Amino acid sequence: MKIMEEPKKLYSQKAISITTFFGGPLAAGILMRQNFLNIEKEKQGTNALFIGIVTTILLFGGLLALPEHIIDKIPNAIIPAIYAGVIYLIVEKTQGKELKSHKENNGEFYSAWKAAKIGAISLIAILFTIASVAFIAGDLSNTEPNFDAEAYDNGLSKFFENEELTIKVFQHFETGDVDYIIKEVNKNLILWKENRLIIDRIDKINNLPEELRIQNSKLRTYCDLRIEHFDLILKTFIEDTDKYSSQIQVIGQKIDLIIEELI
Repeated sequence: MKIMEEPKKLYSQKAISITTFFGGPLAAGILMRQNFLNIEKEKQGTNALFIGIVTTILLFGGLLALPEHIIDKIPNAIIPAIYAGVIYLIVEKTQGKELKSHKENNGEFYSAWKAAKIGAISLIAILFTIASVAFIAGDLSNTEPNFDAEAYDNGLSKFFENEELTIKVFQHFETGDVDYIIKEVNKNLILWKENRLIIDRIDKINNLPEELRIQNSKLRTYCDLRIEHFDLILKTFIEDTDKYSSQIQVIGQKIDLIIEELI
C-alpha cells in the first residue's frame, strides 16, 4: 500500500500580503520562498527571495533619493498598501493554485503570528540598514559622518545575525520536542543579552548622532522586552503551564508598539 506523504504547512496568501505591508518586499520573498520549498520548487524559491531583496533595495533606495518635501506629502500607508497589493497578485499568479488545493485538502497553514514575527524582523533589518546607509552617505547631515560608522554598522550586523537565529525556534513550538525547545530558548536568551550589550557598546561611540542615540534607546527597550518574553516562554515549557500566557501576550503587545515606534 502506498503511503501518502503528509502535506507540509504553507503561508496563506492573506498572511503573506499582510506581512508584506509591515515588513516590506523582503518579508514577502522570505515567506514565498518557504512556500516554494515546501511544494518542492526550490528554484522558484531562490528566485522569490532574490527578487524580494532586489525590490527592497530599489524601493527604499528610490525613497531615500526623493526630496524630503515630496516624501512628507505621501501618506504613510500608501506605499506599503501598494506593494502589499502587488505582492497579493503575484502570490495569486505564482502560488494561487497550490494554496487553493492545499486548503481544499485540509492542509495546514502557518499561523499569522509566525508570519508577523518574520515581517517584524524584516522591517527592523530594513530600518537599521537604511539608517546606517543614510548616515554613512551623509544624507542626514551636510557633512561627512564624524563618528565611527564602520563600528556602528558592524555592531548592527551582528545584532541582525543574532536576531535572525532567534526566530527559528518558533517553528518548533507546535511539533518540536520540549527538551529541544528549552535548549533553543536558552540559546535565544543568550543571544538577546548579547544584543543588549551590542547596543550599549555602539551607544558609546564618540560623536554618535542624536538620532541614532534615540534609536539605540528604543532598541535597548526592545532587547529588554525580548529577554523578558523568552524568559517567560522558557518558564512555560519548563513548568508545563499556561499561567504565563497573559504576561506573554502583554509583552508581545509592547514589542509590537516599540516596533511601530521604530518605523
